[in-house]
Amino acid sequence: MHIATLSILALLPIITVAIFLVGLRWPASRAMPLTYAVAVVLALFVWQVPSLQIVAASINGLIVALTLFYIIFGAILLLNTLQESGAIRTIRQGFTDITPDRRVQVIIIAWLFGAFIEGSAGFGTPAAVAVPLLVGLGFPGMAAVTAGMIIQSTPVSFGALGTPILVGVNTGLGQGADPVFLQYAAQLGYTDWNDFLALIGFRVAILHAIAGTLIPLILVSFITRFFGKNRTFTEGLQIWPFALFAAFSMILPYLAAAYLLGPEFPALIGSIVGLIVVVSAARAGFLTPKGPPWEFDSKSNWPAEWTGSVAVTDVKTERSMTLIKAWSPYAIVALLLLASRLIPPLRTFLQAWVVSWPEIFGTSITASFQPLYLPGTLFIVTSLITMLLHQVPRSNYIRAWSTSFKVSAAASIALVFTVPMVQVFLNSGGGPVDFERMPIVLANGVSQLTGDAWPIFSTFVGGIGAAVAGSNTVSNMMFSEFQFEMGQRISVDPTWIVALQAVGGAAGNMICVHNVVAASAVVGLLGREGSVIRLTLIPFIYYALLPGAVGYFIVWRAESGLINAGSLLVLAIAATAIWIIARYGRRPAGTP
Repeated sequence: MHIATLSILALLPIITVAIFLVGLRWPASRAMPLTYAVAVVLALFVWQVPSLQIVAASINGLIVALTLFYIIFGAILLLNTLQESGAIRTIRQGFTDITPDRRVQVIIIAWLFGAFIEGSAGFGTPAAVAVPLLVGLGFPGMAAVTAGMIIQSTPVSFGALGTPILVGVNTGLGQGADPVFLQYAAQLGYTDWNDFLALIGFRVAILHAIAGTLIPLILVSFITRFFGKNRTFTEGLQIWPFALFAAFSMILPYLAAAYLLGPEFPALIGSIVGLIVVVSAARAGFLTPKGPPWEFDSKSNWPAEWTGSVAVTDVKTERSMTLIKAWSPYAIVALLLLASRLIPPLRTFLQAWVVSWPEIFGTSITASFQPLYLPGTLFIVTSLITMLLHQVPRSNYIRAWSTSFKVSAAASIALVFTVPMVQVFLNSGGGPVDFERMPIVLANGVSQLTGDAWPIFSTFVGGIGAAVAGSNTVSNMMFSEFQFEMGQRISVDPTWIVALQAVGGAAGNMICVHNVVAASAVVGLLGREGSVIRLTLIPFIYYALLPGAVGYFIVWRAESGLINAGSLLVLAIAATAIWIIARYGRRPAGTP
């Protein structure tokens, strides 16, 4: 079968998601079963994958879905525990004391605190922590989910202490055992494989820093345009000095950590330094907008689709609570995440209990997870500690558990089909026709169309990989070797192409279906996943296109000079941004 035809067929599951989930705004519980059916039919009748392999992939998907459900439940339980203890009320007041301006609050919580959680835990955990916290502060559920997805960009390549680089790229490039990659590293002067990985990681950080500079401004502009009373970009753009300050407060130490320490710590150190600097600046009113603080319209005027079934209300308690005590559960979560990842004996202990189903039904597919190591366990442990620390009445704590089960269970239908679809898609190779797996077929199809322009499109391949697989790490594992070979094929530095892959994979988290499902489930917003993706698709395109253009400029600069397709595209993106600011920034309040 011709590669073009095969590529179009491999694209059908993604097209199905685009049409029914994003275009027609079907809930994931309806769209994803259809997408799963499409993937199964293609695997059976086109790729001719053995039926047992499809069943095994589906079972593996169900087990992964179970782990996601566990994380979602733990996050909701922690939120409900804080609600029952009265801590949410104290935290809300604490943020009001720093600044009542919602634009500043979303930058601190989503961009900085979310980046910290991503750096320590990764794998979508920021949505499970930052999104419900935003709801607890009074943000509409859809606004909170949108914010949580948009910041799934800059910190992601260095999430979970650099896992997308140290595991994803490393595995994709043969883990330092492939002579082809070792030889190329040696040609660059790197005899130590870890130093070569660090080089790629630093180039990833450079590309992220360029694209990430505008993420806080995009974040607040989206909040004011799509969820504000006046529905205007203007109110978001008014905060540009503070937004850029917050961006650089994170990005500069992020770059320094990538250069000096390697791939483990950029997101972690960047976010910690950024939090300290930005919170201090906000308290002092540095670069914050003058005039009345920006606030959402009254809740009674919110459209129904903005709010979820998780209603955060103030629980009256007889005791007052200090801000430190109220925030202590989040500090405990952060410390547990860091300790479980950084302290070898503890990490070994938590990873020792493995629930595994090796070679399911005689296939090469193995399903496994580590219950104690999952963030869900740490959330539950923190919830128990919070119950004791905040002296939550037994009846209130039982109510927190009951409510959490009811809300998280609602996500199960969507996840039951979403994750198995992904696994069928990823495990579609090995049939008698000997076709490559669907993701690789897609990448090959794109590469044949692009030729020397591949750097511009490489980020989108990485992004689609992450959007389908739900993980930057998995996308890097799938495509790093392919991206390296594409770099050599067009005679440019392949390490930059691999770096573009990693950046695109991070951007893909913004539009990943099961990440959106999980984030929506945490705040009870199921059924509106397509509306969220319609919004996050815009920053995804920006975040994939700009690094791709920069990458093109870098790899072809020696041959074509300063003026090439990449630099022209960068200028076009800048001109578009200026046009948007000029057009929407001058509109009267209340106009779309």
